[in-house]
Amino acid sequence: MMLRILLALILMAAPALAEEKVVAGLSQDNVSITATFDGTGILVFGAVKREAPAPTHAPLHVVIEVSGPPHAVTVRRKEKVLGIWINRDTIEVDSAPSFYAIAATAPLSEIVSETENLRHKISVDRLIRMVGAPDHISDAENFVEAVIRIRRDNGLYTDTGTSVQLTDETLFKTEFDLPSNLVEGDYSARIFLIRGTEVVDSFETAIAVRKVGLERWIYNLAHQRPLIYGLLSLAIAIAAGWLASAVFRVLRLN
Repeated sequence: MMLRILLALILMAAPALAEEKVVAGLSQDNVSITATFDGTGILVFGAVKREAPAPTHAPLHVVIEVSGPPHAVTVRRKEKVLGIWINRDTIEVDSAPSFYAIAATAPLSEIVSETENLRHKISVDRLIRMVGAPDHISDAENFVEAVIRIRRDNGLYTDTGTSVQLTDETLFKTEFDLPSNLVEGDYSARIFLIRGTEVVDSFETAIAVRKVGLERWIYNLAHQRPLIYGLLSLAIAIAAGWLASAVFRVLRLN
């Protein structure tokens, strides 16, 4: 009995383990795509909430990721046959984010384990999903790498490295540049607290990217009334051609 009482007193005297939670926000959660839209920036900021002193067994790291709506992608590999480039192999990637950007307080490979990366799908290669590949294709991973490489070259996949600023293991912030060629849809911003290569907490919020004004009207017309859109496009092309011809005739007479 005395042993139980002594053990209870020791536990009561021991310092409480700090439960760390993310409290975060964005500088904007709505992005409007207009005719003059040439990209924008989003500031992600926040703090780590604790009710006890921070653990000291390992440093705290923060990973922040912004990703766009996922879509299926068809990837083709070309080969040169008799001097002509032709499509030889094709793989359907079931899901790949249309946009992806990541920033952290340290290189991702150094601060998070592969198990945690796979569980939370933090890196872009874990976000891309490909259920299966044809039996005759033995290097399906090369097609996933091709998607990443092409979209990185187009500015849609970016890694800003160690750009997250963390102050006193409490306050953090970073900024992402969203390019002009964004796909319309619901984007997500995810924040991970990592200590000892394990994710101790995460936070997710949405960013709405929408076309507005004339762009919205044209987009809706093309998808909801394709026949009217086609006839209108044809009429505009004919009118533009006639106007250009008339201007040319006037210039020749002068």
